[in-house]
Amino acid sequence: MLPARFLRAYWQKRPLLIRGGFPQFHNAITPDDLAGLACEDGVLARIVTRKRKVSRSRSSAVTSDRDPWRVRNGPFPPEHFAKLPKKDWTLLVQDVDKWDGNVAALLDQFAFLPAWRIDDVMVSYAVDGGGVGAHVDNYDVFLVQTTGRRHWRISVDPAAPKDFRDDVELKLLRRFEPTHAWTLEPGDALYLPPGVPHDGIAVGECITCSVGMRAPSVAELIVDLAEAAAEPLDETMRYVDPDLTPLRDPHEIDLAAMQRVTSALAGMFASSGDDLRAWFGRFITRYRCAHQAVARARALTPGELSAKLAGAHLIRNPWSRAAWTRIGRAAELFVAGESYRCSLPVARLLAGARAIDGVRIGQLATARDWPIIVDLVNAGQYALSRLR
Repeated sequence: MLPARFLRAYWQKRPLLIRGGFPQFHNAITPDDLAGLACEDGVLARIVTRKRKVSRSRSSAVTSDRDPWRVRNGPFPPEHFAKLPKKDWTLLVQDVDKWDGNVAALLDQFAFLPAWRIDDVMVSYAVDGGGVGAHVDNYDVFLVQTTGRRHWRISVDPAAPKDFRDDVELKLLRRFEPTHAWTLEPGDALYLPPGVPHDGIAVGECITCSVGMRAPSVAELIVDLAEAAAEPLDETMRYVDPDLTPLRDPHEIDLAAMQRVTSALAGMFASSGDDLRAWFGRFITRYRCAHQAVARARALTPGELSAKLAGAHLIRNPWSRAAWTRIGRAAELFVAGESYRCSLPVARLLAGARAIDGVRIGQLATARDWPIIVDLVNAGQYALSRLR
């Protein structure tokens, strides 16, 4: 399917089952590697376990929407995995694309979407019966099956109830009545727009890569914009009422008072398009970032960096998000919440690739670009990697 057709017919409109769309990512990461990652400090990992209730009449475990669930957060000691049951649990690890190059390569398949909209690749390993329960996400997600099989049930009923259970740590739906069901094989994927109730259960052992989008709430946007607008203001800028006249009731907040409040806040809403674009670029490259870059122990000078780039690649820190906007014939580059004015070719190059040929940078960078590149390297947003 052409990306234009997908965006027109499915994106944020309806689910799409994709058979055999990702065959090259079979075994993108092994269960042992994922478990090892879940043992590391700084890695966001969870183990979700479902304890099925036992039917007295049949003396067997049966699934119930009221089954108890348990969530444990990592990092986990290595011996913890040997103590887990043979069924009904799943390991979920966030941001695996930041730690594993094979998993990061999956994101190249989504180059038709704005890169700043992509959040991370969460990888889940589940044993037979494992899952996280029926739930709903407020963002787009692509569920890519890389190993084993997983049975997915979804509901496209616009009137489907979306209230949550109050007896579990997870945000699980109180009621879930699926309208469609499929079993995904390695290489298959399921796209779900925001708000679609769904539940995935492992059929045997399996690994699923979940490519999630970033969708800040309007409340988050307003709060961050307000903070950005308030930052340059000083304490002398206050509510004033030099036109005050005697009131019939001193406790009334009258129309004139509200007009003065509106006037006092007008500066926040009078930002130019460039101001709003600069704020959003800083916000969206900082939003939902779990780690910050560490500055170099010894800062490089422009001359030192230029000499080193001749035989090296510039590697962007996997946690450092980058985007750019056009300003006339130049650009504003945003990296991890900071903004830099630079040439358009350099902005495209720095934001568009994880690894950049140092020679190529030398060919494109102008005199104005070099201090920016040096600052980014010294701040730890990009690192040098020597060619072998």
